[in-house]
Amino acid sequence: MPVEGGSSSGSASAARHPKQKRKAHSLSIRRTNSTEERPPGILRGDMLEGQDSKLPISLRNNLLDLFGQIEREFENLYIENIELRREIDSLNERLTGDGQTIEGGDPTKGALKTKASHSTSQLSQKLKTTYKASTSKIVSSFKATAGSRALCQLLKEYVGHRDGIWDLSVTRTQPVVLGTASADHSALLWSIETGKCLLRYAGHAGSVNSIKFHPTEQMALTASGDQTAHIWRYMVQLPAPQPPPDVSAPCDDDQDSSDREEGEVDGEGPCEVPTVRLATATLKSHQGVVIAADWLVGGRQVVTASWDRAANLYELETSELVHTLTGHDQELTHCCTHPTQRLVVTSSRDTTFRLWDFRDPSIHSVNVFQGHTDTVTSAVFTVGDNVVSGSDDRTVKVWDLKNMRSPIATIRTDSAVNRISVSANQRIIALPHDNRQVRLFDMSGVRLARLPRSNRMGHRRMVCCTAWNEENQSCNLFTCGFDRQAIGWNINIPALLQEK
Repeated sequence: MPVEGGSSSGSASAARHPKQKRKAHSLSIRRTNSTEERPPGILRGDMLEGQDSKLPISLRNNLLDLFGQIEREFENLYIENIELRREIDSLNERLTGDGQTIEGGDPTKGALKTKASHSTSQLSQKLKTTYKASTSKIVSSFKATAGSRALCQLLKEYVGHRDGIWDLSVTRTQPVVLGTASADHSALLWSIETGKCLLRYAGHAGSVNSIKFHPTEQMALTASGDQTAHIWRYMVQLPAPQPPPDVSAPCDDDQDSSDREEGEVDGEGPCEVPTVRLATATLKSHQGVVIAADWLVGGRQVVTASWDRAANLYELETSELVHTLTGHDQELTHCCTHPTQRLVVTSSRDTTFRLWDFRDPSIHSVNVFQGHTDTVTSAVFTVGDNVVSGSDDRTVKVWDLKNMRSPIATIRTDSAVNRISVSANQRIIALPHDNRQVRLFDMSGVRLARLPRSNRMGHRRMVCCTAWNEENQSCNLFTCGFDRQAIGWNINIPALLQEK
């Protein structure tokens, strides 16, 4: 989770929550290219001699390595298949031999023959099933990768922060821009189309842990490790759209993005853009890191969540504290408000999330939900009557607000889940993972796609947050991570639902 102080990666790591230390130190995965089975004296480039190809030599070498790995995998499956078939044939021969010996013998051995036949046939069927499953698993994984690339296309990369990005959000008013919150003590606003940084907010003295935009005005709400939340106004002008780059042109260099030095930053740095340093309002009632903040429906009140185990409700006009929401046993990790009703959901390291109801001014009810076995990293509302919760226990659960005794769907994954988001129109859940993957599911728990990831595409560290933008007849998904960049993706929703 976001940290309280320190702008550099070293100081951020030192002050990070113990859980995040584990994350940060477990994210660097080095990729090696195998050359074990290449004939001696033959280089990868020489293997493509005489072939008419316009691909750069580095790309061709990478393709050769990948195809070599695929070939070795299928070769192992083929050898395993041969061994399985031999074992099946041996079992069938034993079964036939047993039948010849027992036939005409002691009638009491008939039961033994039937039992042996049944047992052998079961083992034979199990071996066949194992072979089919292992083969179909690798084939389906290749199909899924190719399908994901067709369904999810890279839109833009937003590079300029000097530390990990914890949160991101898209404005709900014109002009539509992307906002990112970083451990480098700043929040940046970006042009979605061009990837250009438009404005920098530098009013916090600690890590900026979340960013949310006002529903009707050009105001932003940021939460920070300096124990405050800030409300600040912005004015930006979108640059003219740039022509698409020539994708046929070779790359300027062949450097693997996963091997970049930590200090390298592409694009415009934040020092080259207009900077806002003063907040319109500062909310100061917490005694610990403010981990998240959000606007209540209508934009007249703000809710904040803190590591002091409480959530606070403030009036926008006066910045006064209205309510303190207590009850969680450990630090809060996230808060979210309903898009159309006065409902708030808070999540915590105590493995629970709580639903706070402010629809009746005289009664502020709260419901506690214990559906996870580890930290609940986020819980968000959908446009309908659902709550979706994600956890470090590697599960995501979908709940019905009308009956939240048990989840209506459970998604089990292979990695801890961070701040999730749900698209408003199509109700697709985007899951950011510690293992650098981003997966898409529908509300019933059916997996739809996985965002492409390679050494030149996708995140190189854990993915912290996702956010949707469904304006202008298109559907874009934005992701951010501890690798200091945000990425925009164009999601082909009709094709995605058709694949389902």
